Amino acid sequence: MERFLGKERFSDLIVVILGGGRGARLDPLTRKRSKPAVPIAGKYRLIDVTISNAINSGMERMFLLTQFNSVSLHRHIVRTYKFDFFSRGYVQILAARQTPEREIWFQGTADAVRQNLEIIEQTRGDDVLILAGDHMYRMDYRDMYRDHVVNEADITLAVHPASEEAIGSLGAVRVDDAGRVVEFREKPGDAAAREGMELTPRLQRQYGVATGQPYLGSMGIYIFKKEVLMGCLSGDRHDFGRHILPEGVGQLRIQAHFHHGYWRDIGTIAAFYDAHMDLLQPNPPFSFNDPGWPFYTHPRYLPASRITGCRFERTVLAEGGVLVDSTFEDSIIGIRSVIRKATIRQSLIMGSDAYPPEAPPNAPPVGIGEGSVIEKAIVDKNARIGREVRILNQRNILEAEGSGYVIREGILVVPKNAVIPDGTTI
Repeated sequence: MERFLGKERFSDLIVVILGGGRGARLDPLTRKRSKPAVPIAGKYRLIDVTISNAINSGMERMFLLTQFNSVSLHRHIVRTYKFDFFSRGYVQILAARQTPEREIWFQGTADAVRQNLEIIEQTRGDDVLILAGDHMYRMDYRDMYRDHVVNEADITLAVHPASEEAIGSLGAVRVDDAGRVVEFREKPGDAAAREGMELTPRLQRQYGVATGQPYLGSMGIYIFKKEVLMGCLSGDRHDFGRHILPEGVGQLRIQAHFHHGYWRDIGTIAAFYDAHMDLLQPNPPFSFNDPGWPFYTHPRYLPASRITGCRFERTVLAEGGVLVDSTFEDSIIGIRSVIRKATIRQSLIMGSDAYPPEAPPNAPPVGIGEGSVIEKAIVDKNARIGREVRILNQRNILEAEGSGYVIREGILVVPKNAVIPDGTTI
């Protein structure tokens, strides 16, 4: 068994990363990019989390399936993930394409894999690890693969404890004493749909599940035996959560792998915002600062940020910025940010894609101008926010859209390249 689970065996696992659909619930951050390409934590992109987890797990042969708004994602992958000549590692992009056999785009997660099944079948390895490219978490996939092998499973899926509120947006999983999946329901949104899926108190104790999280939610992470995957995708079922897994229960040996660490599905603006606020806690539940488990991204070789007369409280600051006479509280400040005499609270400022050029006539420069105040907001890249601007949502509006901004779930978002003139109040 030790030889079977040695380094070479882990490296033989075929990794397939789903590059995300339209990402409509993350609009406007996904108007010009796919979900996995959305910037996070000041300097990374969402896709970096999944790829870094795979690299740190010793699994370096990856296929990335893409379709919507994929230009920036492709550019990031090409610039970032270059393996040396003496490694078998790669991140190969498999973009949606029309062929003589199929003239339709990906219809779901399972269909995306189905349309690339010939490539997966020809790749050496007996097992396939399927991952989502839009989650924030740290996970050693080797632990999951050990469970898969030891339990002789056809399919192993990663599960995470979930509350009643959260389970409605996840696949709900019910297991027996041995951790075998006995039922799978996709996104049970009401009490009737959730009925019977709650873990018994005994199983909650057995699996170390907290009282307030009595459900098990699917993390969208699966390991399939290759031959089983081929069989499951032989028909026309489009989605793993809606079709493949519910139908496989009882017919295949499906095992649950329990993950008790931090995990967030970045599916909505609120989830995206809350994940960043998590990073700012005194003892954050998730951090990018583990030297034993580094997260990789595009090396930009930027200078350190230049700071004059600023005050910081619980702030994450990326490189390349110019910050002058400003106050920052509970905020994340991204690369190449230019902020002068402003106040930023509980906000995510993504920064700039390049060092700001001169402002066009009658437009503020890239960055945040003097006297501006921003609270509980997300400011996407290259935004031009003028002087004496107030971005506060003082009326606590939940949903709205205006010139240069949108409000989603009570969070104010300034889209990429937006312009907010001097003196504007939102």
